[in-house]
Amino acid sequence: MQPRPRDTIRINDLLLIVPLLTGSVWPKPPGQAVLQPVLISLSIPHNISSTATTDDLSHTINYSFLCSLLRDSLNEKIPPLGTLENLSTRIFDLLLSRSSSDAPSLTEARLRVVQPRAPLNCKAIGVESRATTSSGSRWSTGYVKHFCEDLECSTIIGVNACEREERQIVRVNISIERWDSGLQRESWVDFRFMTRELHAKIQKTSYQTLEALTSYIAETALRHLSTDRTEQIQSPPLVTVRAAKPSAIVFASSSEIEICRTYSDYPESFIQGMEPGQNPTSDMATHTVALALGSNLGDRFYNIELALRLLETPEAFLGTKDATIAVVDTSFMYESAPMYVTDQPSFINCACMIETNLPPVALLKVLKLVETTVGRVPSIRNGPRAVDLDIILYDDAVIDTRGNPRKELDDLDGELVIPHPRLIEREFVLRPLNDMVPDFMHPLLHQSVSTLLAVLDIPADTTPMHKVIPFPQRPLPTDYTFPHSVAVVPPTLTHWTFPSSPRPTQKIAGPRTSKTRVMATLNATPDSFSDGATHNTLPTALEYAQNAVVAGASILDVGGYSTRPGAVFVSTQEEISRVGPCIAAIRTANAQLPISIDTFRPEVARAAILAGANCINDVYSFTGQESYPFPRTGSAAGGCMSDMKSIALEFAVPVILMHSRGDAGTNKDYEMYRYAGAGQEVLEGVRIELGAKVDFIVKGRGGVRRWFVIVDPGVGFSKTLEGNLEVLRDASAITADCHVGSGRDRCRNALAGYPQLIGASRKSFLGVILEQGGGRKTEPQERGWATAAAVACAVQQGAAVVRVHDTREMVDVVQVASALWERDVTDAT
Repeated sequence: MQPRPRDTIRINDLLLIVPLLTGSVWPKPPGQAVLQPVLISLSIPHNISSTATTDDLSHTINYSFLCSLLRDSLNEKIPPLGTLENLSTRIFDLLLSRSSSDAPSLTEARLRVVQPRAPLNCKAIGVESRATTSSGSRWSTGYVKHFCEDLECSTIIGVNACEREERQIVRVNISIERWDSGLQRESWVDFRFMTRELHAKIQKTSYQTLEALTSYIAETALRHLSTDRTEQIQSPPLVTVRAAKPSAIVFASSSEIEICRTYSDYPESFIQGMEPGQNPTSDMATHTVALALGSNLGDRFYNIELALRLLETPEAFLGTKDATIAVVDTSFMYESAPMYVTDQPSFINCACMIETNLPPVALLKVLKLVETTVGRVPSIRNGPRAVDLDIILYDDAVIDTRGNPRKELDDLDGELVIPHPRLIEREFVLRPLNDMVPDFMHPLLHQSVSTLLAVLDIPADTTPMHKVIPFPQRPLPTDYTFPHSVAVVPPTLTHWTFPSSPRPTQKIAGPRTSKTRVMATLNATPDSFSDGATHNTLPTALEYAQNAVVAGASILDVGGYSTRPGAVFVSTQEEISRVGPCIAAIRTANAQLPISIDTFRPEVARAAILAGANCINDVYSFTGQESYPFPRTGSAAGGCMSDMKSIALEFAVPVILMHSRGDAGTNKDYEMYRYAGAGQEVLEGVRIELGAKVDFIVKGRGGVRRWFVIVDPGVGFSKTLEGNLEVLRDASAITADCHVGSGRDRCRNALAGYPQLIGASRKSFLGVILEQGGGRKTEPQERGWATAAAVACAVQQGAAVVRVHDTREMVDVVQVASALWERDVTDAT
């Protein structure tokens, strides 16, 4: 038989006026008490059976007496009380202490103390507690709950477009429960500080769902309680949060979410047994960290590449192999004007994502050692430096190692604050982060990186940031020395600069273009579709290269294997014998001309770079001839990609990655992308298929640096006439920051922001156009004017590079087309 429920006698909302040192609507000077209304609710378990049977008051508890006892003992004449907890303790002393002659004979009492004139922005605050007596005269609490009622905040919340434009009220109720003698602890919940902090932080958020906002509020409340971790580990608090949107539903008073959370629900923010902000001496978990890198002294590109290579060998600094650091993603590289201290050289800035098992402070020490090794020396604050490495994000943790956080954020020597306190004001940090993690939510502001960049206030007279592609010097100088125990970092030969994406607050009239560079094409083959057997001897190759430089070419592309449909097979050794001596001879004649090797074979790429090439141009994007569809299980694509990535990373060379589907004349069906709309199928196919390869090449351990990648949509490869025209006329859409895919596969365009090469020179689809409508049939060498039209279109679409055969003529086309189509951000309307 189940025991009967215990009976309860209650007094509800007994009004007392007491002097409180804390808790008024507006704070008073320390030590000054304020008379405050307080509502007391008292619950006393008591078996009322005898009273019910006899109807005799002597068998029960006289609640009138209890009210009088409380009102007489607790009034404005008593000494000031520090907190609501102090008031609760006084009440339990009156009711449960056997030493008092006025005390009733009680063994248990439950108390609710409410302060209706609470700190600003909330309706009420209060404390609930339960106390029992032992055989002696002492009482103790085993349960305490603090609560805040109807904290009202105005914020952006919701998924509808109108909800993203205008703030609305969110009503929050919070309770914090503990199952220990928490009442005896002196004010372990600072209501004024907590409500002020929550109100300020909630108003800065921009969540789409009430669920996410409610979880954030719970985590913030728990962080407020994390000042005494030793006791909290023994009995961690349980935070219950109810968040309601009164304006959400027309025919309902509100929509609401209620959750219960404790420290274990946020493992990234609260490490068991530690204070937030402190770091373990060892940590076998893997953490994802965003680092910012910058350099403006010496060979800036060399400095950054050396820093990354040193960073991936922490055992050299720590003397242990237990520590791991791996670069798993990189941003584009940018040139930016100096900030704060402007009288110094421009900076090269970038960012990377790393995976590491090092805790934050240990990682910071490694970064400082890397800076010193690269050559950073003490300087003025924000002054010139060989390299600068900063921890921007560490998972989604909030860390501050300063014992008493200072208001000034400029002097952080030896300290660590994460997220980086200057993050939201620095375009040179936000833009690289946006390349890698645009959707990452700032753990304090709770706005995405892309949103923070979009709302960044950039003065109109600020020098725009530009993307940069560095080219290494190859071969290495004979007297070159490299004093470090990592793979040799080459000195820089030259670099190309391109405008970054248009600033969100500025509108560009027409497609945004940049200076388009010309790549001259040298086919060291006897069977190329347009100029086979023309430049396949050293004298003719040297003459072509010299003429290309004089004409204004920015780079020379050397190939030894024709990719035209039906081309004869060429062995690896034969291909090396064609391109190796040719590149070496050109390099001897011209030390400054960047040279790319047009190959899909790792062995050829390595030989060409050792001979003097500075770039890899691969029509199969590191996956070899048998790579369609990609990824292809059981094919050689995986091994080819691994080898090509290793070579590109080892030699620090740019790579040009082209969209193709195996043999150039096959696989022209893009029906699977019809969902993108008429005239968009091929564009969508290029974005998805080439994007998948680029992600494999750039992301993950051993990835190629993003700033080294140029993409090529593959005009003339596995595309119909209309497909090629589609790619040409809308080439800028291929690298637009948009979404691709459909349904669950919809995601951000993996090619967003990459510089683009267009290679339409002399290709057969131009001949098809010229032959239409009774036109003439042409040989490749007769398509110069047709190529000029395609090149002009490529310039208008913002191509970074055009690959051509008739260098002198196409340099003229690019110059005029650029004058017609280029728009400078500062001149835009």
